[in-house]
Amino acid sequence: MIAIIDYKMGNLRSVAKAFELVGAEVEVTAAKTKLRKAKALVLPGVGAFAAGMKNLRALKLIPEITDAVAEGKPFLGICLGMQLLLTESEEHGRHKGLNFIPGKVVRFRSNLKIPHMGWNTIEKIQNKNSVGAALAPARILNGVKDGSYFYFVHSYYVKPKGSNVILAKTEYGQKFACVIGKDNVYGIQFHPEKSSDLGMKILRNFCKMCGEINS
Repeated sequence: MIAIIDYKMGNLRSVAKAFELVGAEVEVTAAKTKLRKAKALVLPGVGAFAAGMKNLRALKLIPEITDAVAEGKPFLGICLGMQLLLTESEEHGRHKGLNFIPGKVVRFRSNLKIPHMGWNTIEKIQNKNSVGAALAPARILNGVKDGSYFYFVHSYYVKPKGSNVILAKTEYGQKFACVIGKDNVYGIQFHPEKSSDLGMKILRNFCKMCGEINS
């Protein structure tokens, strides 16, 4: 079972339904026993960074999430969930995040309309290890070509400290990381559940990586 973490930050059901459509068994839950038993955890969400962290703390979910990541369970953050993976955010002040991927969340500072909303393309970044092999997290983008369109809604974006965690970028007045990955932790800024077949392909890739589905 894949656990969709229920921390009261919107769109959880639509993400769960998308995972079900690709053949995964999922449950939206905040129950610690179920989070511990799950094969993988997914942290979706829309809304403000500070509110997201406040809810995780109030529900006492941060230790469970931290333990799951330390154990090597696949962990996927989507939209706000991706931003919460980083060290801190400047949204409405300065707020600490989960710090699984060092870096910060900053606001767009361009003359373009904010939020960045609608369909946009991605550019895959081929990071490799010391012997030239593609890093394992890149598998989440298997079958996705450069120039593929995905659906975005956000006013802030992530700036990881290390470029080696950036798996794909998007341009909106500037280039920014839209897919990141480090070890068993992955983040996606766009909404795969709203991104038609290619969004489903990414969710299917994640399910394959955690052994929830085979094809």
